[in-house]
Amino acid sequence: MPKRDDKRDDKRDDKRDSKRGPDHPELRDVPIGLDAEGTRKEFDSMGTIDVPADKYWGAQTARSLIHFSIGGDRMPTEVYRAYGTVKKACALVNVREGRLPEWKAEAIVRAAEETEAGKLDAHYPLYVWQTGSGTQSNMNVNEVLSNRAIQLLGGTLGSQEPVAPNDDVNMGQSSNDTFPTAMHIATLKAIDEALVPQLEALAKAIEVKAQDWTDVVKIGRTHLEDAVPLTVGQEWSGYAAQLRACMDAVAEARRGLLELAVGGTAVGTGLNAPKGFSVAVAETIAELTGKPYVTAPNKFMAQGSLDAMVRASAALRGVAVALMKIANDMRWLASGPRCGLGELQLPANEPGSSIMPGKVNPTQCEAIVMIAIQVIGDDTAVAFAGSQGNFELNAMRPIIIGNVLHAIRILADGCEKFRVYSVEGTKLDRDRIAGFVENSVMLVTALSPHIGYEKAATIAKAAMEKGQTLREAALASGEVDEATYDAAVDPKAMVGSGVAGA
Repeated sequence: MPKRDDKRDDKRDDKRDSKRGPDHPELRDVPIGLDAEGTRKEFDSMGTIDVPADKYWGAQTARSLIHFSIGGDRMPTEVYRAYGTVKKACALVNVREGRLPEWKAEAIVRAAEETEAGKLDAHYPLYVWQTGSGTQSNMNVNEVLSNRAIQLLGGTLGSQEPVAPNDDVNMGQSSNDTFPTAMHIATLKAIDEALVPQLEALAKAIEVKAQDWTDVVKIGRTHLEDAVPLTVGQEWSGYAAQLRACMDAVAEARRGLLELAVGGTAVGTGLNAPKGFSVAVAETIAELTGKPYVTAPNKFMAQGSLDAMVRASAALRGVAVALMKIANDMRWLASGPRCGLGELQLPANEPGSSIMPGKVNPTQCEAIVMIAIQVIGDDTAVAFAGSQGNFELNAMRPIIIGNVLHAIRILADGCEKFRVYSVEGTKLDRDRIAGFVENSVMLVTALSPHIGYEKAATIAKAAMEKGQTLREAALASGEVDEATYDAAVDPKAMVGSGVAGA
């Protein structure tokens, strides 16, 4: 590792303590990218190592790529973009309070903003399966911002001068407090910008169908068997209400994500972070994002557990459960077209079979069911990982953020495709629905108040045994006359409302 003499250290200290002056390096307008081939030397506390010359990362990133090249699961880019926000906020606080010179902070902020915008995504290559604290991803960010800042200031990449990854980019921070902070920012952004809009759009699309079909009477089913009538609109209103309830749960869970661990540093005590740093950084992140972030009131909880992420994941599982119910109902109700229930007609998006001509399958519904299964599995891993906090650190962070962001992504995308290519184009086979109502024996339930449960049951059994309609069996029993039957067994009058207070 290159040696540092006292004069060089003194020069670093002078730069840190100074404001913008005549001797500082000028920030240059240098396009992103490194026009270089082969490798360059980078160093860390363990020595030197070769890194690709066309990448901004440094020694710790290179070591992680060697030691943790496991599978194909990369740390989500959303985490690094959120880290850009964290590093930008920390630099702004440090320069405002005189710990970082303006020229140096300006370079770090520029590089952090490029990271926020996704312009440096190619320089964040690490795998999910790494150190459980997220230290290697934090150092990946520190190294990239350091080298990009050095480039902007006309320095030599890999020199860690005039911007050092640990001393400057990571000033007042630890992986133990910044990684969960980035987790919260990335998760909240994904919920607000991807999941919630798609859930809202899907719920509205289902509500439109419920309103359009509010007067279409159909036979209900319980235990997969015929039951009393309701309307198609009532059935679909239940789907919409499920989604609305899930959205409420997501909204409640997101509140915990607004509390940020940054400022707790290594174990929650805030060692090496200046007084007031946690509050100032949280306030700055709130200003930068427009979201009401606050410093976590108890850093030991914020760093020793990942409970807010576990609760967010549980809310995602709730969404998956509701979507599975809706999708399964739709594909069963659309089964057929001639030998199934056939009440619904789903859009024909693509051929359904490579061997059976003309076959069309409920593919969007199947995709939603698979997504739901995956999200439930993701949540199981998150819950287990959340239980593995030890003392002042939960060291299962990468798997948690990987699974949560994966769940949000597939739920949001799945909701969009399900809405556009299935729900919005779904139609009713009204004749088939009406035929089921006409042939249902369970309408006999309406006779119970008039002739009693046992006599009504006898009529139902007779109808099924003799292949009669319910009306034929009822009149043949002598227990009711035509007028009584017609007044009591009116499917439209049997549907009620299903609304509280009605």
